[in-house]
Amino acid sequence: MKIALLGYGKMGKVIERIALERGHEIVLKKDESNTYDGLSTADVAIDFSVPTAAVSNISNAFNNNVPVVSGTTGWLEHYDEMAALCNEKQTGFISSSNFSLGVNIFFELNEYLAKIMSQFDTYKVTMEEIHHTQKLDAPSGTAISLAKGVIENSNYANWTLDEAKNNEIHIEAKRIGDVPGTHTVNYESTVDSIELKHTAHNREGFALGAVIAAEWLAGKKGIYSMKDVLNLK
Repeated sequence: MKIALLGYGKMGKVIERIALERGHEIVLKKDESNTYDGLSTADVAIDFSVPTAAVSNISNAFNNNVPVVSGTTGWLEHYDEMAALCNEKQTGFISSSNFSLGVNIFFELNEYLAKIMSQFDTYKVTMEEIHHTQKLDAPSGTAISLAKGVIENSNYANWTLDEAKNNEIHIEAKRIGDVPGTHTVNYESTVDSIELKHTAHNREGFALGAVIAAEWLAGKKGIYSMKDVLNLK
């Protein structure tokens, strides 16, 4: 399979290594210094860039009829626009805040726990996320996905980085050293605490999940999620 890498930073280089190990060919390594030459020959594009480049990367791929796996966060105000372009060009799209297989299992556990805990108003939910100091957006896309998972399965209405109201989930975002990503969902009452936590040890899990998603998406049309890739629906 021919893969175009849209974004060639730390994650792009890990994705490249894993893709090559799995027998794929890299036809483009796009960064700010080069063009999209080679994109049209790709079977699928993997976008791990920055928020300011994501829309350009994704739209260029779609306009070349190349399906996209996007792990860039911080650009989702343009998601509907990109989804519409995907459908117009009749290609494929997966956008996820986190492609790690473990994190996507964590998402499922989070939603299941939220359904249970919604019956008990004595517990207050809070979240914490810790990432490396080079991460540009806060809170992380993964933390936002976790908050949405709780909101959709409870009486909470919103999340906030500030002091939370009764129907809001407080997210504490920390930027420390070279931490790949740690996410904690905490339910606290006056008598006990329940904690759900995922800790990434390195970037390998994110990269492997993105390559697996690309393998799954190649040749497909439509908009999908990691639930489809991992058959979690």
